[in-house]
Amino acid sequence: MSYRVALNFEDGATRIIDCKDGERVLDAAYRNKINLPMDCSDGVCGTCKCRCEEGEYELGDEYIEDALTEDEAAEGLVLTCQMLISSDCVISVPAPSSACKIKAQEYEAELKTVDLVSDSTIVLTLDLAGKGELDFLPGQYVNLNVPGTTETRAYSFSSRPRSDSVSFLIRNVPDGLMSRWLTDEAKPGVKMRFVGPNGSFFLRKVERPVILLAGGTGLAPMLSMLEVLTRSECNHPVHLIYGVNHDGDLAELERIKTLAANIPGFTWDCVVADENSHNPLRGYVTHHLDDARLNGGDCDIYLCGPPPMVEAVRVFLKRKNVEPRHFYYEKFAASEAV
Repeated sequence: MSYRVALNFEDGATRIIDCKDGERVLDAAYRNKINLPMDCSDGVCGTCKCRCEEGEYELGDEYIEDALTEDEAAEGLVLTCQMLISSDCVISVPAPSSACKIKAQEYEAELKTVDLVSDSTIVLTLDLAGKGELDFLPGQYVNLNVPGTTETRAYSFSSRPRSDSVSFLIRNVPDGLMSRWLTDEAKPGVKMRFVGPNGSFFLRKVERPVILLAGGTGLAPMLSMLEVLTRSECNHPVHLIYGVNHDGDLAELERIKTLAANIPGFTWDCVVADENSHNPLRGYVTHHLDDARLNGGDCDIYLCGPPPMVEAVRVFLKRKNVEPRHFYYEKFAASEAV
């Protein structure tokens, strides 16, 4: 039996490795050619100290207090040289990936489809062409190369992990380098390269009510998270508020409906900022984030959208005097035309 361990480095890079039953995480990392920080490997020096963000594990009693105090252990800090896991885990490593002798992971995939699903949104689907499944944490992104150039653009996965195809929501920017290539030149079978996965914005274990706030193509990581929730037990309410500027910007609504039918306790709203919209809900996402959803702060909020939206939500919560148990957010801005 083996478990899946996601190692998240401080520069945003992620590596997902297998850890065998009874194998210490440090040993599993070395077997996978990842040199996690270490010195003694005996629970004495504390050099291999990391933080376990998710998962079940034991540390035993073979390490000394100077290496890991009781308070540190209670906060989720671990010694990877002593860590024996009993489930899939996510571990934050306080070092850049380069310090652990890790090279950026590069992938090549074949363009499968390009679909203009709204006035401003393109869905790009890539096929890994028999090269196996791609693993990542739902919510993460890659740097996708624009064919024929040295330029890359960062896009979050909108598909579920561990699949032989991946998809992205891409804003159709007028005269944007990637947008122009996708709408004018892209053809099925063309090879596209990307590097990743990257990012610390990803779905954690659902232990309390969850609020997902998406602005425009910030819907992409939320879709990936929801795809994962269709395959796991979720005993807490999950609510998505998806906001766009105009009616024509709304995308993937049928997909959201399908996800809602397969996730118990999942509800959602879409909101359009345009005051002339025909959508039932108008305004901004904060106009429809009520006190009941915030649950007195006992909730986890995931937010992905343009910088003004992220700042507006932060100000909204501050004025409400609500401090969520966890508040994860990712800002994005459309690349300038090139």
